[in-house]
Amino acid sequence: MFLIPALKDLANIQIRNLKGIQASCALLRRTFLVLSHFQGPQVACLEPHESRYFSFSLEKIMILHCSISTTWQTLKEVMWRNPCSLLALVLLLNPLELQASVSYKPNFVIFLADDFGIGDLGCYGNDTIRTPNIDRLAEEGVKLTQHISAAPVCSPSRAAFLTGRYPVRSGLDERDRFRVISWLAGSGGLPQNETTFAKILQNKGYTTGLIGKWHLGMNCQTRDDFCHHPLNHGFDYFYGMPFSLMGDCQITYPPEKEMHQRIKLGSYTLLIALAVLTLMAAKLTHLLPLSWKTIFSLALFGFAFFISWFSSYGFIRYWDCIVMRNYEITEQPMKIERAASLVLREAISFIERNKQGPFFLFVSFLHVHTPVVTTERFRGKSRHGLYGDNVEEMDWMVGRILDKLDKENLKKSTLTYFTSDHGGHLEAREGNAPRGGWNGIYKGGKAMAGWEGGIRVPGLFRWTGMLPEGKIIHEPTSLMDIFPTLVHLAGGTVPQDRIIDGRDLMPLLQGSVQHSEHEFLFHYCGMHLHAARWHQKDSGNVWKVHYMTPIFHPEGSGGCYNIIFCQCSGKYVRQHDPPLLFDLSRDPSEAVPLSPDTEPLFHEVLKRIGRAVEEHRRTLTPVQSQLSFGHNIWKPWLQPCCGTFPFCWCDKEKENL
Repeated sequence: MFLIPALKDLANIQIRNLKGIQASCALLRRTFLVLSHFQGPQVACLEPHESRYFSFSLEKIMILHCSISTTWQTLKEVMWRNPCSLLALVLLLNPLELQASVSYKPNFVIFLADDFGIGDLGCYGNDTIRTPNIDRLAEEGVKLTQHISAAPVCSPSRAAFLTGRYPVRSGLDERDRFRVISWLAGSGGLPQNETTFAKILQNKGYTTGLIGKWHLGMNCQTRDDFCHHPLNHGFDYFYGMPFSLMGDCQITYPPEKEMHQRIKLGSYTLLIALAVLTLMAAKLTHLLPLSWKTIFSLALFGFAFFISWFSSYGFIRYWDCIVMRNYEITEQPMKIERAASLVLREAISFIERNKQGPFFLFVSFLHVHTPVVTTERFRGKSRHGLYGDNVEEMDWMVGRILDKLDKENLKKSTLTYFTSDHGGHLEAREGNAPRGGWNGIYKGGKAMAGWEGGIRVPGLFRWTGMLPEGKIIHEPTSLMDIFPTLVHLAGGTVPQDRIIDGRDLMPLLQGSVQHSEHEFLFHYCGMHLHAARWHQKDSGNVWKVHYMTPIFHPEGSGGCYNIIFCQCSGKYVRQHDPPLLFDLSRDPSEAVPLSPDTEPLFHEVLKRIGRAVEEHRRTLTPVQSQLSFGHNIWKPWLQPCCGTFPFCWCDKEKENL
């Protein structure tokens, strides 16, 4: 779709140079052409399959101009073959107001919630948690009801979101329990050869800022090489947590990492120590021809495990829970109670500094990840305990940022988007009190790659004047789609040297096409493909197969309450042969699997999806895992430290409050 101004408003177009005359003539010609066939301010784009979208600003007129290669070429030929006739059209304009601008690029504001369930928003059916500000985005824009995360846990989902590629392509996957970046002082992270949409926007003249959570690594070889830092992935400004919020960051909250890592690291330390002593005895008694260098190396390796084990006793809060501004540590450990106010302050300040645009602001909330610490203003205000309080505080923060856009008259020039990195964390608890989210009618939650509750997330877009208000789209879409969508709107080009799994959403959002470009989506749990969906566009069916599913504990509970969250393989999953089959268009809750007796197309659907899976796997190339044991162990030489290691402490924010 593109907007056509009234003809009387064309007098506002101002010409400054020959290039401006050319653009204005083309615009006038298309205006008359379109108005001769259609009535009203909104016109369907001709030949949308040949189109590419970019923004076009003419002072008081904002037009989302649809450039069709063949038509554009024809216009250029006519323009230079008969310039007098086209110049006559230009002279219809007021000659005293001749200036031109074709440089309009929209601003982008992205809100990404953490561990937030789709069932916790009013616009998705919740009538007990108050989210008026986020709901306003749905009322004033477009709501996606089948918006899918590429992974059910933080690090791989965020990598896919920023790169537009399945996390298996960038190494943000693993076979065992290391499914996210586990230590700030690990060496894994978003590889430097991956291109984020922030980097492309930066190259197109955008000022880019990330406020909040990163969780995609920090250093590679030294504690200040910052190889994985946001500033090395396309952001001009960063303020927030380079790691992730967790229970260990709050003294009064039951530890998450401490409890499980302590047992594991202690066991490894004892095993390595026993191995060193055994090898020393074998060396001294000449039973084995070992060098002291080999034994010493193993001892150093064991010492690293010992330090990691020792650090689990209270040091995690100092070493993982920190706040940075660009490359500088401002809080170590962070004061989690004031994090919300600092994030909000930084987001509003970024808009104020860059309101002349174009800018890209990525607000990556710490909400609603455990330990769901909420300021006094919202504590006890909701009907759902601390979790509900935390959701309502996040909604208030969204409202303050939207108010800032309105105050600066940026609403019409800013595309705003709200989503979550994956589904709500069902198993999160503090004692007997639940601390996780709700995923509505959808089965499962965080860490479950197959069930909808783990990967179906909110998807809200608002761009006043460019997107319809109150529109609901049920087509399958992906968080990976944000990459090509923003790149195209910024006038950039999607990289051609790699596979981009996302698709440009603008044609779907504006209504020039009725179906998503996605025919198949693949749902990974670490390196394991748990499920796949097929959007059969000719029939409207959305088929989904499950090759393996987590074993719930207790049985039928919908979660893995005996551990932190469900695992991907081994004794924790159930293999299905034949796979489970659901039709999400009829059974979105995945309540009753289909069978050959209940679905005549059962075998045909399994066969078609199986072929798609094989075709997809042929596009994968081996890459180094960023979540391997070697990358995901704590390394003291990589530990960011405000002070002299290991005495790391500072509070540079206190004076700014």
